[in-house]
This record gives sequence, structure tokens and C-alpha cells, in this order.
Amino acid sequence: MDVSKLKLPLKARKSSSQLELMKNQPPKSPTSLNSSGFSFGDTFNEYSSKLSEASRNLTAKFNSRRERRKSCRARQRIVHKNGDYNISHENISKRHQRYLADIFTTLVDIKWRWNLLVFILAFMLSWHMFAFVWWLICYVHGDFENYGVADWQPCVEEVHDFTTALLFSIETQHTIGYGSRHTTSYCPQAILTMMLQSCFGVIIQALMTGLVFAKLSRPKKRAETLMFSKHAVVCRRDGQMCLMFRVGDMRKSHIVEAHVHAVLVKMRTTQEGEVMPLCQQPLQISDGGGDVELDSRVFLVWPIIVEHPIDESSPFWSMSAEELRHEQFELIIVLEGVVECTGMTTQARTSYLPEEILWGHRFEKLVNYKRHHEHFEIDYSRFHTTVAVDTPECSAKTLATLQETSTYMDGICEKLEEEEDDTASVTSSSTAEEPLTVVAEASFDLESDTLTSMMNSSEIETYPEDCMEPMRTV
Repeated sequence: MDVSKLKLPLKARKSSSQLELMKNQPPKSPTSLNSSGFSFGDTFNEYSSKLSEASRNLTAKFNSRRERRKSCRARQRIVHKNGDYNISHENISKRHQRYLADIFTTLVDIKWRWNLLVFILAFMLSWHMFAFVWWLICYVHGDFENYGVADWQPCVEEVHDFTTALLFSIETQHTIGYGSRHTTSYCPQAILTMMLQSCFGVIIQALMTGLVFAKLSRPKKRAETLMFSKHAVVCRRDGQMCLMFRVGDMRKSHIVEAHVHAVLVKMRTTQEGEVMPLCQQPLQISDGGGDVELDSRVFLVWPIIVEHPIDESSPFWSMSAEELRHEQFELIIVLEGVVECTGMTTQARTSYLPEEILWGHRFEKLVNYKRHHEHFEIDYSRFHTTVAVDTPECSAKTLATLQETSTYMDGICEKLEEEEDDTASVTSSSTAEEPLTVVAEASFDLESDTLTSMMNSSEIETYPEDCMEPMRTV
């Protein structure tokens, strides 16, 4: 038996045939430069290149993760799309005492499971508390010692231990009254306790009923059927740049006195260097047919498009499409109204980030009239659908300046045409034509000087080609 095989590990043991094949193989040439052309420097360079490539891949992966973290931080919002606030209140002094001071609102705001736990504990504690009172009354009166004595008059019949006292407490608080246990007229303290427990039980049941009704009729649930479009759009309406979004109510019981207001939240630095991280700026809005107001009332029977005209007072006045995509702000939309069936005020909220505002789009039409049914039909499958339209990529300020320039040039051309017509109509004599020509040339020189000064002013910038295209079509 070969002892050398036993010394090897199990995985390293080989059969005799494999050992013979290994012995018959020719010896390998040494790893030298003269025999096989192999050198240690080539191996080192190969491993060095692999190491540098792995380092580059690791650096690229780290940079991509860092960019994703930056983008995630940039996309953090104050109000979620479903209307919940992304705000946490910390370091509040006497926080629990403040919540307990308004216990009813606290119970309405907490979840259902905590409400049920609170009421179960309230009932259990009240039963056991009054059971202990009944047991103490019977113990002091001596009912336990004289239980079963024929001539003894107890405070409470058929109460001889704590278990029977607990059952009597439950029957008294909920006015069950099975008949076997009842108070007698020999203990005034028992009568007073029965009155107190009956009132206490009614109070607990009234609070539970009111809380359940308040939670079920909360207007927050009504806001679940109020809809906002997933995106806001920027396009031209009646020749003016507007930012628009769509709101709708899917229920037949409508919102009374519905009104919408929009607030732009962004960071602002004052002239003194103070940084305001969440500066609010209200926006003027309208429903497309009424006056522009900070708080626009809407008739929300069908989905409507709320618009914000981008004028000199708008924070989007100097923003182009490219600048809008790189801005850091949040547009918060709030819809408030009175629920028709309950008369309670409800509020629905949403928000739009810069990447959720589509430049050069408008909303698709939803309302169609069905002749065979003789009513208007609203297709909510296209509620969030937008279509692309021709819209300049420049800012509204630049577009307004170009429109003014185009209007001014059209006026000059009309004046020149009128003067040419007047000049052609005068054919009486050459002496009469000369002053008219001088007047026309002077008028043209005056208009040219005015146009040149206007084009050389600091307000006119170098506009991109996409801003000039709409003016050529005008």
C-alpha cells in the first residue's frame, strides 16, 4: 500500500492511471525569455491594465450612484402627488401634552387600529374599576362573610366575590339587567355608584359613536375622487403663453363653491444675503373664461383646464424651455370646496416639479355629445393625455418683445404703402410731387432711426431660431 497517497487530502488523490499520464507528459519549458518568449514584465503590464480598468469601472459606478442620489435629492418634493405633505415636525416642546389637550382631534387623526385599542382599553378599565368599587362596597358591608345567611340584607344580591362583582359592573354599565343581580335599598353608596357608572358608560358610548361618525364622514375621503392631471403643460392660448393643468371630479354629487389656488415654492436669496429655502409665491389663475385672480372659483361639473397666464407678474416670465427644465421649484395646487351631501369643507392637493411640466403640449378634449343618448359624455381615459403643439422654446418675455417688434414693423410698412398710394395719385405737376417725396423720405428716415435705436437697445437680445419662426408665420 502506498503511504504517500494517504497523506494527501481527499481532493488531491488521483488514480494510478492519471499519475502515469502525468509522468508520460513532456516537461514544460521554463518561463524564461529565451525558451518561450515569456517575461515577467508582460504579466505585470497585463495585470496592471486589468486593475486600472476595474478601477475605472468602479469610479464610473460610484459617480453614477452619486448622480442618482443628487437627482433623487433634486426630486424631493414638499407635497406628494396624492396630496400628502412630506414634512416632519421635530423637537417640539411638550408635544404629548399638546396632543392630549386636544384629545378628540388626536383620536380622529390616528389610525383605526389605535382607535379600537383606545376604546377597548377604556371599556376594560371602566369595567374593572367599577368592579373593584362594587367589591369594596360589599366587602365593607360584610356581604362576603354573611353570604347565604337568611336574615342578612346585602348591598347587591348574588355578589359574593370579585368575578360576580365584575359581571354586575358590566350589566350595570350597559344596562343589560339579567335579573339575578341587583342593588338593594340598604346601601346608599351602592345606589350612588350605580348612578355614576350608568352616566360614565353613556359618556364612553357617546364618544365612541361620535368619533366613528367623524372618521367616516371626514372630507379627506371625499378628496380621493378629485383628480389632477399628472403633468402640467405650457403652450400658447389666445396668443399668450400659459401654464395649464386639469382638475376634475368623478362623482355626481359635486363640490359647491369650489376654488383653486396655486403656489410656487422655491429657494430665494434676499438682497441682504438671507436664504429663504421655502419661499411661497401665489400665482394668478383662471378657468380660461373668467378674470385672473389669486383664488379662482370654478364650476366643477366637468373637468376643466385651469390656466396661469405668463405675463410680467409671473415667475415664469423670463424662463425658456431649457431654463425651466433646470430650475428647482415646486408648483403646489390646492382645490377646496364644500361637499354637497355633508356640508363639510374638503381640500385636495397635488404638486408639479419642473420635469412634470411639458413645454409645447396641450390637453386633449374629453367632452363629447352623444346624439343617441342625448347627453354629454366625458371620457376619463384621456384625462392625462396631452398632444404636442407648435410652441416657441424661448421665454414669454422674449416672445412678447418679438411680437412688439413685428407689430411695429407692420405699422411702418402700412405707412409706407399709404404714402406710396398718395404719391401715385398725385399726377398734376412735377412741382407738386417734389414736396411729397421729401415728406415720404423724411418719414422713412424717422421710422428707420426709431427702428435702429429699438434694435440696438439693451432689451433686445440674440434670440434663437425657434423664437423667430412663429413671427415669420405671423
